[in-house]
Amino acid sequence: MHRKSIALASLLVSVAALALAQNPRGTAETSLSGKKVSVEYGRPNLKGRDLLAEAPVGTDWRTGADKSTTLTTDADLVFGSTTIPKGSYSLFTKRTADKTWTLVFNKQTGQWGTEHDASQDLASVPLAWEQKDSGPELFTIEVTSSGASGDLRLIWGKHVLSAPFKAK
Repeated sequence: MHRKSIALASLLVSVAALALAQNPRGTAETSLSGKKVSVEYGRPNLKGRDLLAEAPVGTDWRTGADKSTTLTTDADLVFGSTTIPKGSYSLFTKRTADKTWTLVFNKQTGQWGTEHDASQDLASVPLAWEQKDSGPELFTIEVTSSGASGDLRLIWGKHVLSAPFKAK
C-alpha cells in the first residue's frame, strides 16, 4: 500500500509540474471575403530576454510554444506568388540572415512544436522584419483583414515579423 501511495504522489507531482510548464494559448482570427482564417498558438514570455535577436541564422523556430502553432484557413491564401491551399498547417519561422526571416507552412499539425519534419513543408514565404522601441512580453500573433487582403503579424518584444496575403 505504501508503494502505491508513493507512486500516486509521484504521478500527481509530475502532472502538476507539466501543467505549470505549459504556456498560455492564444487565438487570432479574421474573415477574408467571408472565409475564416485563424491561428492557434502558445504564448511564451520573454522574461526580459530578446530571444529573436539571439536566434542564430539558420534557426528553425517553432513560432510559439509547446504544441505547434496551427493556421487554419477556409480560403486559399496567396502570399506574394505562393499559394497556400485551404486547410490546416503548422507554422515555423526560420531566420535566414541577420534581419531576414521566412514563414514555413508545414502539412503536419498537432505535433510538439520542436518536432519539425521539414519533409512535410509545403512552402515558405518571406517575412518583413521591423524593430520597435517596445512591445509585448508575451508572444502575440495578429491576423487582420480588409476585404480580400490580410496581414499576418508575429510580435514579440521589440520585433515584428509580418506577411501580407490575399484570399484567392
